[in-house]
Amino acid sequence: MGRQPGAGGERAGADGGRVLVDALDYPTIDALLAELDRIDTDDTVRAVILTGAGGRAFSAGADIPSLAASVAGGPERALREFVRRGHALTRRIEELPKPVIVAVNGLAYGGGCEITEAAPLAVAAEHATFAKPEISLGFPPPFGGSQRLPRHVGRKRGLELILTGDPIPAARAAAIGLVNSVVPADELLDAARDLAERIVRHAPTAVAACLRAVTRGVNLPIDEGLAVEAAAFADRTDGRRAGRDPALPGAFVLLRFAVLCSALLRFVVLRFVLLRPYGGGRAEAVAARRPGR
Repeated sequence: MGRQPGAGGERAGADGGRVLVDALDYPTIDALLAELDRIDTDDTVRAVILTGAGGRAFSAGADIPSLAASVAGGPERALREFVRRGHALTRRIEELPKPVIVAVNGLAYGGGCEITEAAPLAVAAEHATFAKPEISLGFPPPFGGSQRLPRHVGRKRGLELILTGDPIPAARAAAIGLVNSVVPADELLDAARDLAERIVRHAPTAVAACLRAVTRGVNLPIDEGLAVEAAAFADRTDGRRAGRDPALPGAFVLLRFAVLCSALLRFVVLRFVLLRPYGGGRAEAVAARRPGR
């Protein structure tokens, strides 16, 4: 695969320089946060599929020039602009009351790997690779990876990835529980759609209750986790008595993907376009609706 990327993946530019591949710069993170906030309040959207632009990278990590500028301003500025922004994004993905499915279509390094860790569900293309290269820059994973990865794959496996920075293939990621499944690249989005459709056939309040119970309870002692489960069950039964449980055909959002209309589902698309070599993404939202809606 050639030179291993750092926290923001790199490739050779036409002039022999280096340009970042699908780096998470500040405007891109802010746009994702804003879109997730909008999705949260849109009752017609039932699930989210998050994927990368093109076939080379899901996300190769943080935008290093943005990070360098923040670090140059001192630790408080770096914490405020970089770390807390990344924490906000991964927490939003993790705690959204609608399932976020990441479709990993290439490199998932640094922040891209941390997004995968935060998402409730993940499908990877066979050529996808995952890595925690932040140690090569002299710091631990800053978007929650030092905490979520060991919880997902175990302390020793997590530390091996964090301390070495070595990449792993998609098959290994599936074997240790980082992703749910691995499929051929040309089947990736179909597999993610299929998973979304199998979820959105159920009542949205039931889906939200299951997500909430698992996300809040997974790292608690068993008795506390059971209390979270009981509370989710009680809230769910109250909702059914109150008649606020419409089990209607849902929609799911595909972030980045070019739209194809579905006979059953409404798609809203957020396409991230790189405007300059070092990230600088803008978000372009495109809606495709079922005829007659």
